[in-house]
Amino acid sequence: MDALNLPAQSDDARHAGHAASRRRRRALASIALAVAVFPAAGCIGDRTLRDPTLEIRTERGSELGVATDYGVVFLGRTAQAGPIEITAMYGDGPDIEPSVIEPIGGGLYTAETEIRLPRVTMSFDVPTPGTDVLVVGRNARGDWKHYMQVVSDPRVLGILLPIPSELEDAPDQIGAGVYVVPEGAGENSKRLLGLVSGRITLKSKSGQHAFLTVVGPEDLWRLVVHRRDLLQRRRWVYRQDIL
Repeated sequence: MDALNLPAQSDDARHAGHAASRRRRRALASIALAVAVFPAAGCIGDRTLRDPTLEIRTERGSELGVATDYGVVFLGRTAQAGPIEITAMYGDGPDIEPSVIEPIGGGLYTAETEIRLPRVTMSFDVPTPGTDVLVVGRNARGDWKHYMQVVSDPRVLGILLPIPSELEDAPDQIGAGVYVVPEGAGENSKRLLGLVSGRITLKSKSGQHAFLTVVGPEDLWRLVVHRRDLLQRRRWVYRQDIL
């Protein structure tokens, strides 16, 4: 078992996912269109926004998630059902909101909150090897971030990344956000590309090499489908502690 408490992935399992991946790619085209037609949400009732990174705390531990325009998304590694507490960071400090886990398929989960959380737009463009991405997490010492380049391997379907020190022996950092920052734009324009899901060790002639694995755009479209009723959703609640 690896440092992020994930089972190793076999070559057969990885190749078996290729067919499903092709189906997901076809779905991405229609999802991208759906994203384009939804209007940007306003900032009703928000305090000064800081970071879409969320701490998801369950009875069995904690992991990270991200708040997007289509709701909270996380991997459910500490629980797949039941109550949770979501901690969001604003400019004036943390806010803890109770919620309940909702599965959305593909190993992804979401949850509703009464208030609008700091949020980020999603990207459905699969990055090519060498693309610069930004990985952001939060641990007991506070927020951390690293820029790194996407790695590829013919034996693995999906996004691979180098492993920063904050993700060594850190199971509570599962779900850290992986973002793409548009060229010439600042970090405030970042778009969610995926969530850190664990690590994988690959053998080569030069030895063994470990990489981060990422649940990426080919799975995050499930959140958009789950939120297809976005335009009919209730209005956000005004509460004294968030005005």
